[in-house]
Amino acid sequence: MTPRTSLASWKKLVAHAKDMKQQHMSELFDNDRARFDEFSIKLSPFMLDYSKNLISKETIKNLVALAKECDVEGWREKMFNGERINYTEDRAVLHTALRDRSNKPIYIDGKLISDHVQNALMQMKDFTEQVRSGLWKGYSGKRITDVVNIGVGGSNLGPQMVTEALKQYSDNNINVHYVSNVDGTQIANVLRPLNPERVLFIISSKTFTTTETMTNAKTAMNWLVASSFDQSAIAQHFVAVSSNKKNATEFGIAPANIFDMWDWVGGRFSLWSAIGLPIALNLGFERFIELLEGAHEIDNHFCSAPLEKNAPVILALLSVWNCTFLGARSQAILPYDQSLHMLSAYLQQAEMESNGKSVTMKGDKITYPTVPSIWGELGINGQHAFYQYLHQSNNIIPADFIGSVESVTPVQGHHETLMANFFAQTQALMQGVNEEQVKADLKAKGRTPDYINKVAPHKVHQGNRPTNSILMKRISPRSLGSLIALYEQKIFVQGIILQICSFDQWGVELGKGLAIKIQAELESKSVNAAHDSSTAGLISFYHECKYG
Repeated sequence: MTPRTSLASWKKLVAHAKDMKQQHMSELFDNDRARFDEFSIKLSPFMLDYSKNLISKETIKNLVALAKECDVEGWREKMFNGERINYTEDRAVLHTALRDRSNKPIYIDGKLISDHVQNALMQMKDFTEQVRSGLWKGYSGKRITDVVNIGVGGSNLGPQMVTEALKQYSDNNINVHYVSNVDGTQIANVLRPLNPERVLFIISSKTFTTTETMTNAKTAMNWLVASSFDQSAIAQHFVAVSSNKKNATEFGIAPANIFDMWDWVGGRFSLWSAIGLPIALNLGFERFIELLEGAHEIDNHFCSAPLEKNAPVILALLSVWNCTFLGARSQAILPYDQSLHMLSAYLQQAEMESNGKSVTMKGDKITYPTVPSIWGELGINGQHAFYQYLHQSNNIIPADFIGSVESVTPVQGHHETLMANFFAQTQALMQGVNEEQVKADLKAKGRTPDYINKVAPHKVHQGNRPTNSILMKRISPRSLGSLIALYEQKIFVQGIILQICSFDQWGVELGKGLAIKIQAELESKSVNAAHDSSTAGLISFYHECKYG
């Protein structure tokens, strides 16, 4: 592969970035009344306004040229055709097949997989209807009222984010709870108010060996058996989502209650599969299908729209522009909708686990900045926590503002106040206010010259802080599916341009391997001399405090 830095478009962007750093967005808006129309994309589920970025028509032209030189369109075709673009694990990447609603045949290595996907959906549908209707009963003959999903990472964050976001669409027929942390406090707090006779556990683990998940699963199993006095009760209260049917069966889960996972679906892109079972149980299977349909709509847009009007492509190009060429090191995700309170955490995993890499697909060292660190919070909470930093620190933090035109829980006057802040913050971050304007304002308020000279420098906002605005019509299963797919495809394009394998996560393996060895030392009260002095000292202090 040609090194990205040697591409003609890359070199143009390096030079162009130097010129654009001398510009101010407020002047760009003053000089172009059609700027919003030029730099916005309207789709049925949402509108993307990216005009408040430090860009010009030339910027977008150069960025699109970069996408073409990196063969984004060719790689997109490879992904949808089931080619093994997960380079290091020799796997296809076809989470899009899980939400494909076209009924077209989809193949990997000549093998039809679309039938497997449909069979899995039908299994989910039948199971969901049995549980929600009360036909599925616990060991004592009582209907299930609570579901506890036990998983970690992609087996937890996606489903939990979606059920939280769509809470207003639930009929509360089934209450869903999530356990991901191996800290016993979490599972103890979740189980304490529940009736074992009415609880269904979903163990979500592709390998059925993940230490954190299996530790929690065993605790849940012991809790159930202690109530039922019968090991066979496990079959009525546990189901699994896993590709390791042997381990799941040995755990006590009936083979008929094991839902498939495939190696061509990465964990952080898996909520569209049976990993999304808690979503279907909470909302009903029809709502789960609406989620898939919304994602499929964006997949179609991603595959058909020209690059310069392609929402996921534009988001990816802007990320590369702001981070790699303009030097931003982090990006904020700022939802102005209470329903999306977990979105920042979800996107943090999706992007940072995918593209937080320092070598190319071929293993060569990357010499340019790759992806920013992702962080964020609900917008209004953030305004009273860290927006001071966004507005006036020396570090420029690009931000995605995400809101909705209509609230799912309308309370008179509230939504207008919320969205007024959304619009005001993006305007303030873009325009800023200079010292001359500050002094004029203070003078108009009758302040003394001494006060004005003392305070004015502190009230200056440089502005020129880039933001994207994603405005949804209303949070719904369909629009949420579209929003998630928008970011998934953005991450894919981002990885191709940066020449990164987005679908492995070797960075989590080293610490997990060491933890297994250290756990044995904690349980045996010994310390391995091979540790560095800090780790050995910490383990010794742990032993000393715990055992004396």
